Amino acid sequence: MTEREAGASAGGGRRPGLLSPPAWLVHGLRPQDAPVPWAAVGRASVALAAPLAVGIAAGQPAYGALASMGALSGVIGDTADAYRMRLLNIAVPQVFGAVGVTLGTLVYGHGWVAVGVLTVVALVSGMISSIGAVASVSGLLLLLNAVVGAGLPMPEPWWKAPALLAVGGLFVLALTLLGWPFRRRAPEQAAVAAAYRDVADLFAVAGTREGAEYDARRHAVTRSLDTSYDVILARRARDHGRRGPMVRLLAQLNALIPLVESVAAAHRYGRASRRPEIAAAVRSLADSVASGRRDAPELVLPEPEGPADRAVDRALRHASAVVHEPDLEAGSADDRLGRPAALRVRLRRTARSALTSEQSWRYGLRLALCVGLAQSFVSLVPVSRSYWVALTVTFVLKPDFGSVFSRAVLRALGTAAGLLLAAGVLAAVPRGWADVPVMMLLAALIPAFSAKGFVFQTAAVTPVILLLSDVLNHQGFDLVLPRLLDSLIGCTIVLVAGYALWPESWHTRIGDRLADAVEETARYVEGAFGGVEHAERVRRRRRLYRDLSSVRSEFQRALTEPPPTGARAAAWWPLVVAVERIVDATTAARVRVDHGAAPPSAEEVADVERQVWALAAGLRSSVVLVEVRAELSGDEEGVLEPLRQEVRAARAIASPAEKP
Repeated sequence: MTEREAGASAGGGRRPGLLSPPAWLVHGLRPQDAPVPWAAVGRASVALAAPLAVGIAAGQPAYGALASMGALSGVIGDTADAYRMRLLNIAVPQVFGAVGVTLGTLVYGHGWVAVGVLTVVALVSGMISSIGAVASVSGLLLLLNAVVGAGLPMPEPWWKAPALLAVGGLFVLALTLLGWPFRRRAPEQAAVAAAYRDVADLFAVAGTREGAEYDARRHAVTRSLDTSYDVILARRARDHGRRGPMVRLLAQLNALIPLVESVAAAHRYGRASRRPEIAAAVRSLADSVASGRRDAPELVLPEPEGPADRAVDRALRHASAVVHEPDLEAGSADDRLGRPAALRVRLRRTARSALTSEQSWRYGLRLALCVGLAQSFVSLVPVSRSYWVALTVTFVLKPDFGSVFSRAVLRALGTAAGLLLAAGVLAAVPRGWADVPVMMLLAALIPAFSAKGFVFQTAAVTPVILLLSDVLNHQGFDLVLPRLLDSLIGCTIVLVAGYALWPESWHTRIGDRLADAVEETARYVEGAFGGVEHAERVRRRRRLYRDLSSVRSEFQRALTEPPPTGARAAAWWPLVVAVERIVDATTAARVRVDHGAAPPSAEEVADVERQVWALAAGLRSSVVLVEVRAELSGDEEGVLEPLRQEVRAARAIASPAEKP
């Protein structure tokens, strides 16, 4: 299957029959191939059941239920690997959750005042959710807990509910940090080793005819490098020393960059560098990083046969020397991407970005509108335990979870499945001590099912929330049907007010996002042959690959939308692949020049750069792709010929609608 066919399939273009489900729905219902996180399963089981058991033993089951709700937030937010990031992912959102439930408790039973307050909270939540991963979870908990506090009676005085929720979250944090003294650096070490293994897998497919496999491996390398640098530089922001384990890991990660650059050249021009000994040597380095081994095995590599092979040979020998170096010098661990700024500087930049970003305001206003409508609806129409409507709106409109349209449909399906399970529990299990083993089982399903996809996570979370809600309001089996109705109402509000009424849902801005990446590609081409220092070229390339990864994610999200957005994204998908290959070809050309190939003339570089700028301009001015026959001349045996071929291919891509 070609890239274009793959994109069309993902976008739900053709269907085998009128009664066949759309591709986006099939994709959402298909469980992801992910291992069960057994450690997280055990933590979730203990974290949610223990507070409930303590509350029952103390004669205050409602207190235990609130603490378990706080633990539920911590379990859902515990998605990082490194302990420092897990600490932030759990602790910081708990503060926002405490503020949210406090605001909700203060306006409980105050009618339209509660509507106004929750609308404002939704605006703030939406704006901060677009900042980053920790802010996203924090904004989610701020709004969720505010909605719960405004919809359920909480114990007096006002501070008791946020305190109990915080206790549950801190309990999850304590369970998470139990292994810190024994494996405090293990996540960072595992991340760097995983990056080496992904590069080894990329070398294993370099030069193969199946370009899709190479592209997939390259994307995996990009993700691994992003994760590793994020994890290690976050630690380095607090470590001002020039020695120690983090410095060693950073140096080992930096040594991987020349290998990543050289594999692009090996894929196109390599001979000896395509032999299996190269991938095996990189896997051996990954094992050394993972085990901390310092004794360097002898490298037996094939003799280089050209500039590309020399680049791989030198990069591999350099990486081996760094990985096995017993005592690294200070200069070998320079931060290739730059050290993070001071915390106060980052906070100031973040606040400025959230207040001035069009995307931040757009999402905040969309979320505020939908939450305001949900609360207004339940204020005008008597709906039992109406907080569930706004909860549904919040989960469905989460900005970084994927397509709003597909999430609304999948949320309804997941809730229906979860309610079937909850109905059996509420009907058969009496409230009291029997809730504890049931909670242990249901809580264990959350991390196990969350790894499989959104619809499965919804099906796992729904019965847990219903069971805890029943401990607070004692409605029993009568909770089931109202919750299904509330979810359907919330999904309808999102589909109408959060999706259909917004022009961007039908006229997506994916072309502008791709055009931004193409412009950065033009600058990268210019810098690659324009006298820019190597360290700066590395930073530009890493930023560009990260941007292209984000663009790819945006397109994959758009592919799950119904027509016309999904159809347009499917038509433009091959151009995303073409731009990535332009970057790869530029890197390969620069690597060859660095290792003996003749450099291109300034006129050749300017000609290629001009065509890439023209491609970006065309993307901004066109609704559909228009085929352009790019006239590019130059030495057909020169280092830039493959790059010119990729630029010609990108310019020649046309929308299917343009073809006869």
